[in-house]
Amino acid sequence: MIDSRLPPVIVTRPLAQAEPLAQRIAGAGRRAVVFPLLEIHPLGDETTLRKTLRALGDYAMVAFVSPNAIHAAMRHIEEWPAQVAIAVVGEGSKAALAAHGITPANFTIFSPRDAHRTDSQTLLEALDAESMRGRRVLIVRGETGRELLADALRAHGAEVEQLAAYRRIAPRLDDAAKAQLQSLAAQPADWLITSSEALRILLQLVREVIGEEGVVKMQQQNIYVPHVRIAETANAMGFLHVVETGSGDDQLIAALQFRA
Repeated sequence: MIDSRLPPVIVTRPLAQAEPLAQRIAGAGRRAVVFPLLEIHPLGDETTLRKTLRALGDYAMVAFVSPNAIHAAMRHIEEWPAQVAIAVVGEGSKAALAAHGITPANFTIFSPRDAHRTDSQTLLEALDAESMRGRRVLIVRGETGRELLADALRAHGAEVEQLAAYRRIAPRLDDAAKAQLQSLAAQPADWLITSSEALRILLQLVREVIGEEGVVKMQQQNIYVPHVRIAETANAMGFLHVVETGSGDDQLIAALQFRA
């Protein structure tokens, strides 16, 4: 049963990932509102993507930066080569691999050891980066992204290639979405923010739709984030109530239930 005494939970992931999480939140007794802050689109030209993924056996390891990278790539992969290791950052990415039949039971998968801090730095700590010296590593990501993982692997002598698998863009709000944003920003809510990019987009949209007074109100909302890097971004952007939950939907749900 939904507890109407508690504020709504705003799920800001891209739509495909937002809806399943919203269902879980509702199952945990909280009212969930889906308001995506990022849209995921295929590349205009997937020639390079398809060609590179047909040659996965040429790489010692493939790193996926997000569940979206996994799903976008798997559309073009019939069977994962058993000899190629996989590296992922968060619990969501491990779940995305499992949805495609790829688990630690049948493949080598590297991921951060500490579920409360899942980012490129902690992935590097879990990797035997030195073993990649002189070997080819592929990083599958959106058209843009952080360079930390690629730079660190290159520093250990790996031959790193980066492959764009999808486009990530801010939504264009129609009149109905603008009205929804105004309504959500005007009342207390628990906002789930799963990337620093989404956080920046949120404030930009609020500034455009409501103005600076809306930004001030938004900075007073409760912001739930899965790891410390996003928490640091939120604090730097003036948010006053930031809760770091740890990676994965289970920990997000637990944090929301703790508030209840």
